[in-house]
Amino acid sequence: MERGLVILLALSLGLLRPGRGQPLQVEPPEPVVPVALGASRQFTCRLTCAGRGAAAVQWRGLDTSLGAVQSGAGHSVLTVHNASLSAAGTRVCVGSCGDLTFQRTVKLMVYAFPDQLTVSPATLVPGVDQEVACTAHKVTPVGSDALSFSLILGDRELEGVQALGSPEIEEEPQEDEDLLFHVTQRWLLPPLGTPILPNLYCQATMRLPGLELSRHQAIPILHSLTSPDPFNMTTLEAPNVTSPDPPDMTFLEPPDTISLDPPNITSPEPPHMTSPDAPHKQGSMWTCCSEINQAVPTEGGMAPKSSPSPGPGQPSAALWTGSLLLALLLLAFLTYRLRKRCR
Repeated sequence: MERGLVILLALSLGLLRPGRGQPLQVEPPEPVVPVALGASRQFTCRLTCAGRGAAAVQWRGLDTSLGAVQSGAGHSVLTVHNASLSAAGTRVCVGSCGDLTFQRTVKLMVYAFPDQLTVSPATLVPGVDQEVACTAHKVTPVGSDALSFSLILGDRELEGVQALGSPEIEEEPQEDEDLLFHVTQRWLLPPLGTPILPNLYCQATMRLPGLELSRHQAIPILHSLTSPDPFNMTTLEAPNVTSPDPPDMTFLEPPDTISLDPPNITSPEPPHMTSPDAPHKQGSMWTCCSEINQAVPTEGGMAPKSSPSPGPGQPSAALWTGSLLLALLLLAFLTYRLRKRCR
């Protein structure tokens, strides 16, 4: 009973410093801390001693580059600049208060997960089975516990999709000392029969201790194949008003009028004056008639009909009719003048 009271008194006076009573404080406190490739991260370790002595704190690295360290009374700050894959590993903070020693470990995990997703095919056709591929570029780590893929339709994961094997992992072309990969997941997509589908996305998710990141890439769907095609103004060529030749009017020949013989417009003989007592003098009816009725060679007693020789241009029927009327009028006028003169 007395021994227990002595122990309690010593604890209250700070004469005993058990390890549990003087833990190291590390910020961030998680045992595994993910850091993006190329990023910087700071780790702080603190220790406070309850007695008179000052606490000694320092960072140590285990088979890895430690980083920049700044230490002071009771604390030490470790800074990792421009984290590379070689900076990943375990760091140890060691603190002491007199003859008591404490330590904490922190594992630094360097990851790469840029927003670089590509999908194939570029567009989906509803109503048919088709293979879909989604590729994440320049990523690490690539284990199944760290990186996964899924198809998202609207706001939920698409059901009924068959994964075609495990993700395909290939090394990216090396640009520096960091080894990165591109990972491709393939699915067999069932027919999408909904008339109007919500957006379909490929989603890649990286899950690390204390961290979950997702990247999305839309996969367009040809909605026009599930509904009547709108009139596509870009596929129809406007009629070319300059290309058609004007109508060839040389096909249309005028009616053949050269076969129509004009009527015989030979002037009719005037009435024959048989008066025996009428003296024959110049300017008589016979003389006038002889001037009109000139001798024309006949064949069989009939005067041959004259047909106009075709000229370079074929006259129309209206031209023939007009010429005929003009000739008749001229003949009538001449007959009238001759009769008047011969009287």
